[in-house]
Amino acid sequence: MDKYYIVSKGGEGEITEKKSRFIAHVLPVESEEEALLQIENIKKKYWDARHNCFAFIMGKNNEIQRFSDDGEPQGTAGKPILEVLMGENLRNTLIVVTRYFGGTLLGTGGLVRAYGLSSKEGLKNSVIKEVCPGVNFSVTTDYNSIGKIKYIMSQFDMEETEEYGADVTINIVMGKSDFENFKKKVVDTTSDKAVWSEIKEAPFYMEMP
Repeated sequence: MDKYYIVSKGGEGEITEKKSRFIAHVLPVESEEEALLQIENIKKKYWDARHNCFAFIMGKNNEIQRFSDDGEPQGTAGKPILEVLMGENLRNTLIVVTRYFGGTLLGTGGLVRAYGLSSKEGLKNSVIKEVCPGVNFSVTTDYNSIGKIKYIMSQFDMEETEEYGADVTINIVMGKSDFENFKKKVVDTTSDKAVWSEIKEAPFYMEMP
C-alpha cells in the first residue's frame, strides 16, 4: 500500500478576490451519498450565495471523482478544486467552495486561481493524517517489564490500548517500517520474554505536523 492522506477533521478557509468571497469547506466523507448530502447541507446554509462549487475523491485508488462548476464557466471551479485534492494526494475528502459575487468579473484565470487558493486555505485549517502501511499486533509481558516497554513505545509513533490481568497485553498499530526496530528493542530489553501475537497488516494513521 502506498501512502496517501485523509482529512480526520474538516476546516474552513476564505479568500477575497475583487470583493468576491470564496469560502472553502473541507469535509471527510466515507461514501458518495454522504458527500452529496454534505453538499446539499452547505447549499442550504449558503442559499444566498451565487455559487457552491465542489469536488470530491473517494476510494484508495481514486475510484470515484466528481466535481461541479455550479454555474461558473466550465473548467474554472470544480476542476481546480479537484486538482488541489489530487495534488495533495487526499482520499475520501470533499471540498465545497461557496462564492459570494462581488460585482467584478474575474475572468477564467482569476476564477481558477481563486477556487484553487481558497481550497488550499481550507486544507490549512483542517487536520490531515498520513495513511501509510502498518502492522497490527499485541505484546504480552509481566508487570516488571511494562515500564521498560512503555519507555520504548514512547520513541515511536503508534496507537495502543492496554489490557491488565495476570500479565499486561498491549495492542499496537504502528508503521510497518518501524516494526523490526521496535521489536528488537523490546526483545533486548526483556531478554526475549515478551510474547508476540500474529503480525497483521493494517493501515496506520499518522497526524501531519
